[in-house]
Amino acid sequence: MSFNLLNLSPKINLALENNNYRYPTPIQEEVIPLILNGRDIVAKSKTGSGKTASFVLPILHQYSLKEESKKRKIKVLVLTPTRELTIQVADTFRIFSQYLEQKPKIVTVIGGQNIGDQLIEIQQGCDIVVATSGRLLDIIEKKQIDLSSLEYFILDEADKMLDLGFADELDAILSILPLKRNNFLFSATYPPKMLSIVSKITSNATEISIEDTTKTNENITQRAILVSKERRSSLLQKLIKENDFDKVLVFMANKRASDNIAAKFRKYGFLANSFHGDLIQEDRIYTLEAFKNEKIKILFSTDIASRGLHIDDIDCVINFDLPRSTDDYIHRIGRTGRAGKNGVAISFVDNETYSHFKFIEKKCNIQIKMETIAGFELEVMTPLKQKGQAPTKGKRKSKKDKLREAEGK
Repeated sequence: MSFNLLNLSPKINLALENNNYRYPTPIQEEVIPLILNGRDIVAKSKTGSGKTASFVLPILHQYSLKEESKKRKIKVLVLTPTRELTIQVADTFRIFSQYLEQKPKIVTVIGGQNIGDQLIEIQQGCDIVVATSGRLLDIIEKKQIDLSSLEYFILDEADKMLDLGFADELDAILSILPLKRNNFLFSATYPPKMLSIVSKITSNATEISIEDTTKTNENITQRAILVSKERRSSLLQKLIKENDFDKVLVFMANKRASDNIAAKFRKYGFLANSFHGDLIQEDRIYTLEAFKNEKIKILFSTDIASRGLHIDDIDCVINFDLPRSTDDYIHRIGRTGRAGKNGVAISFVDNETYSHFKFIEKKCNIQIKMETIAGFELEVMTPLKQKGQAPTKGKRKSKKDKLREAEGK
């Protein structure tokens, strides 16, 4: 199907064509006609499947049909879990509205930037607000935003927002929204606790689920390399040099590790930097832009970069530290191999993480041959179970480990 068959404005189709969007993705084919027909939507589709454009395009189409009013009123509110995704969604609205005769005014509302400037932009009048919930609540508490004319309420990456405690903030936001509005929830996964949020927002939604035929993107070559923890840094340097990767995203366990290894790689002459939630907003924006433009070639990041960010042409994703959950594994490697291009995802595995990686394989329905690299060999030590052995004090399994083992069985 071509975008031309979705009955969107010719001006929007022109923006699609000039930005190399030729054919809608499955989620866009399903969702766009439903939104144009005024339906509420609860949609589940994997990361990188085009969920954002599936609501941006029909909203802009409906906006283009309305007569220009003298005073702008907020018609659209989009909530996202991270500052980066907020900026990206706002940019998507701008890109696809660039040829409209009446362009909507779009305001981003995020932490890390001057709240006074954001208040001024809102008070001067705007059509679309894209926000993180924390900063939006700050503005709501100041009684400095009027959402009484709202027509569209969207939660993007709703499952991630739940992880960040959004359920506790939702009631305060819903309390000032008009009851008559369209609601769209988009998510990569659909945990059971999502039902409580859906029931608060809409009672008559059309559910869309785009299931993966394969758990992971077939354009991604997945590798698992056995290597000891202390030799991972040296192996990473070797892999980058030998494969001549131009853009590498490396996932680390925490902020401190990201900073430390980025500093080390810069000393070795690599164009490297770290990315995590402790950076001020100005630095976060600068770092991402530098990575997109290849002024930085290696980005060491926490899981803040695993979802929502659209960065083209990442050659390789490295799980320097394995993710905690299988969903995080899918989201991480989904940063490469996008838009039909090929990518590589490499996971470093040692004796301590071997069992956990096997669990990830089982849950993702994949099987990856373990590799060893000459000079970096690791002998896998498989502990034997001993019946009747009493638990050692201080070495008891955590609840999370017990649940993980039970789930694996």
